[in-house]
Amino acid sequence: MSVENGIGASVRRKEDQRFITGNGNYLDDMNRVGQAHGYFLRSPHAHAKINSINLDAAKAAPGVVDIFVGADMAADGIGGLICGWGITSKDGTPHNAPPHNSMAIDAVRHVGDQVAFVIADSLQQAKDAAELIDVDYSELPAVTDISKALAAGAPQIHEEAPGNQCYDWELGDKEAVEAAFANAHSVSKIDLINNRVAPNPMEPRAALGEFDAGTDELTLYTTSQNPHVARLIMSAFLAIAPENKLRVVAPDVGGGFGSKIFVYAEETVTVWAARKINRPIKWTADRSEAFLTDAHGRDHASHGELALDADGHILGFKVSTKANMGAYLSTFASAVPTYLYGTLLNGQYKIPCIYVEVQAGFTNTTPVDAYRGAGRPEATYIVERIIETAARDLNMDPTEFRMKNFIQPDAYPYETPVIMTYDSGDYPANMNAAKALIDYDGFAARKAQSEANGKIRGIGCAAYIEACGIAPSAAVGSLGAGVGLWESAEVRFNPTGSVTVFTGSHSHGQGHETTFAQIISDKLGVPIESVEVVHGDTDKVPFGMGTYGSRSLAVGGSAIVKAVDKIVEKSKKVAAHLMEAAVEDIEHEHGVFSVAGTDKSLTMGEIAFAAYVPHNYPADLEPGMAENAFYDPLNFTFPAGTHIAEVEIDPNTGVVDIVDWAASDDFGNIINPMIVEGQVHGGIAQGIGQALLEGVVYDDTGQLVTGSYMDYCMPRADDLPNFKVDTTSTPCPSNPLGVKGCGEAGAIAAPAALMNAITNALGKDIDMPATPEKVWRAAQSN
Repeated sequence: MSVENGIGASVRRKEDQRFITGNGNYLDDMNRVGQAHGYFLRSPHAHAKINSINLDAAKAAPGVVDIFVGADMAADGIGGLICGWGITSKDGTPHNAPPHNSMAIDAVRHVGDQVAFVIADSLQQAKDAAELIDVDYSELPAVTDISKALAAGAPQIHEEAPGNQCYDWELGDKEAVEAAFANAHSVSKIDLINNRVAPNPMEPRAALGEFDAGTDELTLYTTSQNPHVARLIMSAFLAIAPENKLRVVAPDVGGGFGSKIFVYAEETVTVWAARKINRPIKWTADRSEAFLTDAHGRDHASHGELALDADGHILGFKVSTKANMGAYLSTFASAVPTYLYGTLLNGQYKIPCIYVEVQAGFTNTTPVDAYRGAGRPEATYIVERIIETAARDLNMDPTEFRMKNFIQPDAYPYETPVIMTYDSGDYPANMNAAKALIDYDGFAARKAQSEANGKIRGIGCAAYIEACGIAPSAAVGSLGAGVGLWESAEVRFNPTGSVTVFTGSHSHGQGHETTFAQIISDKLGVPIESVEVVHGDTDKVPFGMGTYGSRSLAVGGSAIVKAVDKIVEKSKKVAAHLMEAAVEDIEHEHGVFSVAGTDKSLTMGEIAFAAYVPHNYPADLEPGMAENAFYDPLNFTFPAGTHIAEVEIDPNTGVVDIVDWAASDDFGNIINPMIVEGQVHGGIAQGIGQALLEGVVYDDTGQLVTGSYMDYCMPRADDLPNFKVDTTSTPCPSNPLGVKGCGEAGAIAAPAALMNAITNALGKDIDMPATPEKVWRAAQSN
């Protein structure tokens, strides 16, 4: 028996009804009685000493309630923002983590650094008052480029980080790699820039702080991907309030892409200040503030070398990367260029030995942290670009070179030389499917036709793999994570048969209210319209670790399944009592409990009602039907696939037209194919944006040049082709749903696939973003 809207069904998203009718509950829609408005005065300098701050004129301005600076928070014992992942350098020393105050005290270190928080009756009054604040700065030299920042003689940004170094980290067997290169028949090399990008979710960050003097409780409403972690950090490390006196609520969140995982200064200041003035305070970023202060992504400079034998088999791989951390360490920043990057440099290939070294440093720029994919796109980019380069060096078809070196389907579990153990996959199947979708064998004829029309055509491939379902507490703990990354869930039946699911995962566009309801519907036979999914409120959900790293289904969904399993076991006991049978004779399928070999049966709804009206009930069983579970998997999940892009370039303009795109992904079992396809489309679009259009640019003085949509180009519909999307499935053996995660795949695969296609057409390498000017210059120099 199957369930109509259960696992595997392309159900329309339940939550979309309120979103498309304008009835979503976003933070900027929320207002409180007596609410004041907050506005941050920000540094106009990339690097400067603060000599003094004069607030007198500003405090006397109309409507001003109060103004706070960093010294006020320090006087209250409020701690600085933290980085939650410890990294150890080659020499065994811990990474350098300079203080990160919520508002600057002695110096500012990037344009947009918070200097003062103005609170007034209206936002305009707060802005006007901020203009009256007199800050005496002594400007200091600034550095924005990571290679220059780590060079001798660079301006010193933090006393606590000599030479601007955060850490000098390594992973792998250096001696084995050196031996492999010594015996190599040939070596392919590449130098790459993985360009800095700004996340740009539809909804800017916002916070609303509220204090209840009667209960001594603070409530923070915030645009967060993980409200429980925000509460934990603000309580345990910043001392905003005891955990039992701080509630964090994340209502509908309009996109995140990683940028809303972190604890930021603005929400910390807003909720702290609400207690100080005993009045609600609301702060909402405008888009300029978002460009200046939302954690950026990527920003790596890397050199890679691949050693090959005479038959084209890979012998070894070595990578050296410089990673820009920005002015301060953000919440998870240290992990991104290390354990989320170096551990994926094996790709889909049989590589006997790998060595990677990463030198991370500080610059006078916005902090850099996880951005959709977080380390895995950076790893895939260098792996797939050097694989393509090696194939060209060998004069071999790039897809055939990959097939020659792929890990084979019978090799699992496969232990890589960089920690990971892949548990399932069929990489040749994805390659063959993608080639068929795009008619790879017909490319030569299409290329000839383009040449006849004065255009140049290229085709490029990316065979990616990622480690997601970020969770295994023992694993991440051993790698430096400050917390375990399990997940929790509670499944609660109401007496009338409807179900409320409380999950520690948080949705910011992924469709959890639908997919989680599908799991309940499939397992317990409850119509999805009778399932309510509750998330994002620390007072309602027992605890949770939030949403990032494609973990919601693999970890959060598995916690739901574990809670459902407890519901089923209890229900079997109730059913056995009601039908006068032995518990071991009770069979269950999709919410129907029956006695084996008979026509006796009860529905889940009937059993739930009996649990709440226990007139006829097992004497040794407590009433009610609600169960919770915590789930901590033993391994990551490993989605993988092949994306192939085909482009046509006009050499006279440098304009790149993406004429075709094929993707074959292995996400294990799929709960909702339609939602998965949408996630893949969105991820590819984001990756195309990085490859073709997007790039954060600072000038030599540290001013952000790309601080608005006039200067920072986002992909639009006419920049994108119609995607051909297909899936294969090798179920994940390490979680009960067999799922692997799909939310980041497109953003991981797309940059490499597209840049391989562009460089194939041009016959030379260029760096992202491949703007028309850059492509035109390359085409003209042929």
